[in-house]
Amino acid sequence: MPKILVIGVGSEYGSDDRVGLVVARRLKELVPPGVELIEHTGDGTALVSAWNNTDLIFLIDATSSGAEPGTIYRIDGLSTLLPAEISTSSTHSFGLREAIKLARLLDQLPGSLLIFGIEGGSFSFGSKLSSEVEAAAESVVEQILNEIGIA
Repeated sequence: MPKILVIGVGSEYGSDDRVGLVVARRLKELVPPGVELIEHTGDGTALVSAWNNTDLIFLIDATSSGAEPGTIYRIDGLSTLLPAEISTSSTHSFGLREAIKLARLLDQLPGSLLIFGIEGGSFSFGSKLSSEVEAAAESVVEQILNEIGIA
């Protein structure tokens, strides 16, 4: 079985910004042994370290592009440069886009990197997802299970 890693990015008390964490936690109960799941802050340098020697990575994070809350973006992170209008919600100046560039330069890209961005509606202090983002989180869980081949 290929080495599979699911990275849920987010902030525990950032309302919709926690959607990556929520997806990773839901998948934890559903994926087979051997699929690694981690919760992450989104710091780019730490991401590169986390995905070293991995065949397939699913990375889930909230986005803020002005689209309708709950909009889901599925992006092949190796063949497509992250669009500037789809910024992930990392509070770090060195985030996902920069991590991919660095990993490419260092020849440390994973075999496959699928990014699921979920458009957030509220990034204020809180621990509850908006209803649109909650529904999108469930959809992404199902999509990842299908990609892994267990749904």
